[in-house]
Amino acid sequence: MDLKKLEELIRSCRKCPLHKNRTNAVPGEGGFKKRILLVGEAPGRNEDIQGRPFVGAAGKLLDSLLGEVGLSREDVYITNIIKCRPPNNRDPTDEEIHACTPYLNQQVELLNPRIIMTLGRFSWAWAAERFGLEYRKLTDVRGKVFRVSTLLGRFSVIPTFHPAAALRRRELTDLIRDDFLTLREELSYYEGASSEEGRDPKTS
Repeated sequence: MDLKKLEELIRSCRKCPLHKNRTNAVPGEGGFKKRILLVGEAPGRNEDIQGRPFVGAAGKLLDSLLGEVGLSREDVYITNIIKCRPPNNRDPTDEEIHACTPYLNQQVELLNPRIIMTLGRFSWAWAAERFGLEYRKLTDVRGKVFRVSTLLGRFSVIPTFHPAAALRRRELTDLIRDDFLTLREELSYYEGASSEEGRDPKTS
């Protein structure tokens, strides 16, 4: 299955009750030129209407954060743990997460990213479980780089807060900005390593 077919499958999904009230499922989108995967939590109202991730106020902040480190949506693929909007933007349930994360796992396999940045505690919890990382509170791990090696290959996981959290608590904006600088540094690390023939970016 290729990415387009997977996105079509997500749009028609009926695995959990969220499909009953959705306008659109939101598989994800992006150019992925830099092999960076951004994983949020769940679509909101604007995302549900348009069928696209991060198109509301949090999306505008995300675009700004990307721009500050010289990136755009053409460089990344953006998706969420949950592909359909929970009612009233509530937190996703365990049932919904269990139903939806197989799609996210398939996206990771198909995209083969070199950096995964998790946006919020739910996506960080997914990454910790999926890649065998020690789960600690997001406040304790945000901005840290976890370099992991799996059957999928070698890549880095960088947790940070969800941009929507910064809209509610302005003091988080600078912390998220710092974490995007870390993202830029990690990308430079990979780009520098891949430019040297035979060099392994994980053992340098």
